[in-house]
Amino acid sequence: MSRLPAAAMPMSYLHTVGPAADPVTRLGWGLGLISVAVVVIITTLLLGAVLRKRDAAGQGNEVARDGGGLRWIYIGVGISSVVLAACAIWTLLTLTAVAHPATKPAFTVRVTGLQWWWRMRYENGDAGQVFTTANELHIPVGQPVRLELESGDVIHSFWVPQLGGKTDTIPGQTNVSWFQADRPGVYRGQCAEYCGEQHAHMALQVVAEPPAAFQAWWQAQLAAAVPAPAAGPAAVGAALVQARCSACHTVRGTEAGGIVGPDLTHLASRRTIAGGTLPNDGPHLADWIAHSQRIKPGTKMPEFAFSAGDLAAVVAYLTTLR
Repeated sequence: MSRLPAAAMPMSYLHTVGPAADPVTRLGWGLGLISVAVVVIITTLLLGAVLRKRDAAGQGNEVARDGGGLRWIYIGVGISSVVLAACAIWTLLTLTAVAHPATKPAFTVRVTGLQWWWRMRYENGDAGQVFTTANELHIPVGQPVRLELESGDVIHSFWVPQLGGKTDTIPGQTNVSWFQADRPGVYRGQCAEYCGEQHAHMALQVVAEPPAAFQAWWQAQLAAAVPAPAAGPAAVGAALVQARCSACHTVRGTEAGGIVGPDLTHLASRRTIAGGTLPNDGPHLADWIAHSQRIKPGTKMPEFAFSAGDLAAVVAYLTTLR
């Protein structure tokens, strides 16, 4: 099976869409252009000096020295100092601009980096409005979101380049960051700190949508899982999930309450599975359950030796969890 995730915008830090990232992008382009200008100027002056010396040598004359060279050194040092000071001031102003959002964040998401996936816990001060999801972060367009970043095992680094800079997740420590999307879209993120064998397959997606659509998604996530059918393959699958998967996974509204792996309550509503490695559809879900160690070697997700019929039943149930 291919490992192409559901469509998302290219992961680029050159085109950003929020106030936590735009000032850094402008700074990056500005410093890049200044650096290119410096290289061009120095190269031009060096070539001019070399060609001038060759012309003088060809005529059998020495290059005239009028004692004004020191003056040009002073001028060059002065210009360089002004440019470097301006760059330093611009950098400090940019860091100040992205340190805190201009308005109070709409809510907080506690993001936990784990080998090799992301747990997202949504909080807004009301215990009845708290829920947990995985690998997919929904946010409302035009509103800042506070991020509390932690790790459950090793050091990871949370990075959604179009929305903000990198922030490490460190065991035993909570780091705080924020971002905001000013345009609807799906933005790809990635762990940016080598964290083990499957570091490259530790991705996430940020779905930015209009506030009304986001609120509808939030309310849907608060609901318990869709009740299993009374009969049929999905009913058989529900029993198998309870018997084989509940020690690691939670399905709210059932007796499954494990916390080792992702919360499966609304699994079918997500765009990807396996930490962004696979699209979330029936065939890939079946492949992941049966061959997790082939797809993502070293992951804590074990391979299950289900019969073909039982595997189909488990997938039939999991695809109802919207």
